[in-house]
Amino acid sequence: MKRVFLFLVTNIAILAVLFVVLSLLGVSGILDEQRVGIDYGNLLILAAVLGFGGSFISLAISKWMAKRMTGAKVITQPKTELESWLVRTVRQQASRAGIGMPEVAVFDSPAPNAFATGMNKNNALVAVSTGLLRNMNQDEVEAVLGHEVSHVANGDMVTLTLIQGVVNTFVIFISRLVGHFVDRVILKNEEGHGIGFFVATIVSQIVFGILASTIVMWFSRQREFRADAGGAKLAGTEKMISALEKLKKGIQEPLPDQMASFGINGKADGFDWKMLFMSHPPLDHRIKALKGQLNR
Repeated sequence: MKRVFLFLVTNIAILAVLFVVLSLLGVSGILDEQRVGIDYGNLLILAAVLGFGGSFISLAISKWMAKRMTGAKVITQPKTELESWLVRTVRQQASRAGIGMPEVAVFDSPAPNAFATGMNKNNALVAVSTGLLRNMNQDEVEAVLGHEVSHVANGDMVTLTLIQGVVNTFVIFISRLVGHFVDRVILKNEEGHGIGFFVATIVSQIVFGILASTIVMWFSRQREFRADAGGAKLAGTEKMISALEKLKKGIQEPLPDQMASFGINGKADGFDWKMLFMSHPPLDHRIKALKGQLNR
């Protein structure tokens, strides 16, 4: 319930900020002065502000959101040898990857998982679950940390945000064109926008949004392969393979939806149409790719 409340409040606040921005830009609607045709300039501004604005605001507060949605506790002063080792390992990997030292955190979850997030690669957050620390040996945890540090070094959070922003902009733009077409051509409404516009726009945005999400998820799956390769480079290929094998045997408990694409865990095996909407490739595919590196 706390997560749902936080999600709703955050998104309402983001929408409020975006509508203030639109007001400051003088965008109050998408119709021309005669309220007959589309003002394409205003429509493009509206689509871009809503499409990119929401994505970048979410990225800007991603560390804050991640800590509250997962309950992650940042290690400021290590209290145990394990915490000292986690901080030391991330510091060494970050130095080798050429990025600033991320914050290191632990969150309570029985599932072996980890994630990285943050708007700036020199001021990111890397977090691991208690389940991961209990179920993996030190070599495997090192590989998982390398995977997450590689996400940060590759700028994956910013890249995925840009892709999401472009996709959102196109979906918002095209869905309103469809709504306008239905309202004017099919329903013969001659001025303003009637109920037909709003219904057609909502339906179009849902349909195009679902289709567009497959593009975002494809890019997300590719970055997982890259992060696996980065983790293998930082910790060792065999350690990375062992860590992914261990993930297959662990409890499959996903992160909150807002954080799922930043986690390391994913579907164990197989490929079907549902994979088009998944942020992670099957673990078997990832393991196969890493074994291919060993055989080269």
